[in-house]
Amino acid sequence: MDILQCVIDKKELTPQELVKLYDYDLFTLGEVADKIRQEKFQKQVFFNINRHINPSNICSDVCKFCAFSASRKNPNAYEMSLEEIMQNVEEAHKKGAKEVHIVSSHSPNYTYEWYMGMFKEIKKAFPSLHIKAMTAAEVDYFSRKFGKSYSQVLEDMILSGVDSMPGGGAEIFDEGIRAIICQGKVKSNEWLEIHSLWHKMGRHSNATMLFGHIEERVHRIEHILRLKQMQNTQNGGGYNAFIPLLYQKENNYLNVKHFPSAQEILKTIAISRILLDNIPHIKAYWATLGLNLALVAQEFGADDIDGTIQVESIQSRAGAKSANGVELEDLVYKIKDAGFSPVERDSLYHIIKVY
Repeated sequence: MDILQCVIDKKELTPQELVKLYDYDLFTLGEVADKIRQEKFQKQVFFNINRHINPSNICSDVCKFCAFSASRKNPNAYEMSLEEIMQNVEEAHKKGAKEVHIVSSHSPNYTYEWYMGMFKEIKKAFPSLHIKAMTAAEVDYFSRKFGKSYSQVLEDMILSGVDSMPGGGAEIFDEGIRAIICQGKVKSNEWLEIHSLWHKMGRHSNATMLFGHIEERVHRIEHILRLKQMQNTQNGGGYNAFIPLLYQKENNYLNVKHFPSAQEILKTIAISRILLDNIPHIKAYWATLGLNLALVAQEFGADDIDGTIQVESIQSRAGAKSANGVELEDLVYKIKDAGFSPVERDSLYHIIKVY
């Protein structure tokens, strides 16, 4: 049976059958993925002008893959004040940021009111700024810590000015793997429930998958299929983009010895594009892949590269070369140099400017 042709023909296959997609030559997968990508977006590469803000790295959970949270591997604990956060937002706004991406640790110190008050202050001061904030893992943590339902947390986020949710916290949906890498964190069915509720409230989000650690290929396929199934059940869908996040190997406790090759990474991105026909965008997140490989990934099904970021704290703590973001001019030049058309977008993929 030609598995790839069966997928193209939209036949139902099991994860055990679909994992055989990895047996195909990289360029065969790339050709199919690129055809899908070009039918949707031609040679456009989407990005936004954004700023990442991470209020604290003091965390109640201990995920073995994480180098960001304050621990023996990262003794430099910090907490930002509201004044510091507002200063960062103001600086980002002056530099042309259209989005602030706010993701934090599961802080034992900030109160529920402090968080919601922060969002309100940002929206009050910069009403045109899109606030992308709170992973499903954070929503779950707030629900447990403060005794509120998922729906109540999400409704309060909307009332406080949050516009969309990032895709973090998904990691890999297999519970056996989660028990090893992120014991105690939001479970896969809870992560999906939170995003489903958010979508039913008329809001959009992204979805991620952390790969390249101790998971197997079949776990990636199962993860992708669960997202695809959920997107099918949402009226009009709710996910804007799928983001395969490459595991970063430094300063954590997983002790992974074998890392995926560039070929394995590109195959994973191509397979994501081929299988996820109902999620519009595939993002090659340059902060984990590096800018050069992220640009190559645009030939293998990806159509988005994230954005300028300005400051990046989570991936860079684990070895990624992303701490200082990337300048807009440099990003535009490199996209053009790779043979693509740079397209600045807003957080919901409305086109702002074609360079």
